[in-house]
Amino acid sequence: MLNGLMMHRPLLVSSIIDYAADMHPDAEIVSVTVEGGIHRATYPDMRRRIAQLAHGLKAMGIKPGDRVATLAWNGYRHFELYYAIAGIGAVCHTINPRLSAEQFSYIVNHAEDTVLFFDLTFTPLVEALAPGFPSDLRYVAMTGREHMPDSALAPACYEDLLDGQPDSIDWEDFPEETACALCYTSGTTGDPKGVLYSNRAMVLHSLYVTIGQRSTFAPGTRMLPVVPLFHANAWGLPYAAPLCGCSMIFPGPHLDGASIFDLMEAEKVDAAWGVPTVWLGLLAEMDKRGRKPSHLREVLAGGSAVAKTLIERFQKGWDIEVFQGWGMTEMSPVGTISIMTPEMESRSLDERIDMKARAGRKIFGVDLKIVDEEGARLPHDGAAEGELFVRGNAICSGYFNNEAASDAAIDPEGWFGTGDVASIAPDGWLSITDRAKDLIKSGGEWISSIDVENTALAHPAVANAAVIAVPHPKWDERPLLVVQPEPGQTPTPEELRAHVGAHLAKWQVPDAVEFVDALPLTATGKVSKKTLRAQFRDHPIGKA
Repeated sequence: MLNGLMMHRPLLVSSIIDYAADMHPDAEIVSVTVEGGIHRATYPDMRRRIAQLAHGLKAMGIKPGDRVATLAWNGYRHFELYYAIAGIGAVCHTINPRLSAEQFSYIVNHAEDTVLFFDLTFTPLVEALAPGFPSDLRYVAMTGREHMPDSALAPACYEDLLDGQPDSIDWEDFPEETACALCYTSGTTGDPKGVLYSNRAMVLHSLYVTIGQRSTFAPGTRMLPVVPLFHANAWGLPYAAPLCGCSMIFPGPHLDGASIFDLMEAEKVDAAWGVPTVWLGLLAEMDKRGRKPSHLREVLAGGSAVAKTLIERFQKGWDIEVFQGWGMTEMSPVGTISIMTPEMESRSLDERIDMKARAGRKIFGVDLKIVDEEGARLPHDGAAEGELFVRGNAICSGYFNNEAASDAAIDPEGWFGTGDVASIAPDGWLSITDRAKDLIKSGGEWISSIDVENTALAHPAVANAAVIAVPHPKWDERPLLVVQPEPGQTPTPEELRAHVGAHLAKWQVPDAVEFVDALPLTATGKVSKKTLRAQFRDHPIGKA
């Protein structure tokens, strides 16, 4: 084998902010602040503050490999932490504030965090949980001296860390395999599991995503990341957007439809990424006002299955392009995006919407395979369905300090098991049938909860819906449909069952329908089927 004669420069996260500051000096970071008001800065401004923060972290005694926790909304200080922590070889450990107290305490202790940076919003939460944290954990309030909380935690002041520090830094070269970020899964089964990202993976993933979603990542795009910085690295946006010269509009703590609409309007937002529940709120606000935000041209929805009706409402009702993305925390996290070839783009709107209701086509650097119950590979013919496995250089090879979970996740060929059941078409379109644990086995036949949910969501009186399995003495399991009606609507169970029956086979129709004021959500904004299963475990259909 003959090696090429090329320089080997490590792929480091710190190089992204330097590039953004040099090549895209006019792009903005705009933040709705917790203290009130709007903060504006350019990438050169950000680089200066990130350098000061990096020096401040070193002065605190933060060393390479130390885990530095953050508990914060989408804002400029959180963005600065992403880069300053990684730039000195430490690990940025973002924590989801919506986790249960037990999960929160578990991951802080499991990660062995050395310091916790928190937004003022979360002062009461941190104070309540602090007794369960390591006794030597230090705290920093992410604010200026004038807004410091009166707290028994005696936190340091974020702005004091920067005060008087040099506003430039020569980033140290270290191996690109060095860890830079840590995210824990939400722990829907067992304890949360830590995914430890390398500098190399973050840089490569950013390049792959920008290639895959070219309509978004262009200089001058004003991007609104509604997906939180504490959720799987905001799907890579804090790295990909600066790389391409996109301005980033951070919404802070206000994620309701009205607040998002007003921010989009005021800041002339072109594109936005978030989970489907957020976009349902925005759609309701647009319906209420009778118009869309004037500059909004596209949204990307991900984090859970995207209903066809949501895509139709955006595209047919408001001429806003919708893209669906699929991935996992373990994949850095984007794996597929519903990007089409020119031939696909030439098809009718209805055909394009049908395609976008699937999970998308893989981005560069991601390999996909589906296997049967024995682990044998299945063809990518659009018909065969099996468990989905992935591999790539931005996909985890195991979990942080969790050998048992790591061994269970990786197959003998080195592929990561996603737990999703899927099919893959010859043209590369991935269709997620269901999570393996959410499939319903009824009388020897499989029922896809996603198919039933999407059919129910097409009914105009349904705002949101979830389908769960209820144990059944004859059929093993039968589907139960749980519906959140549209405000002011009162559909009947018979009406909804007839609607589903008009589109699906008789044996796929739910045996019963239950109505709720709101579906329970997980910490990452997905419908919590775990909660619904507990709520309806003794439902009468299981005693038929």
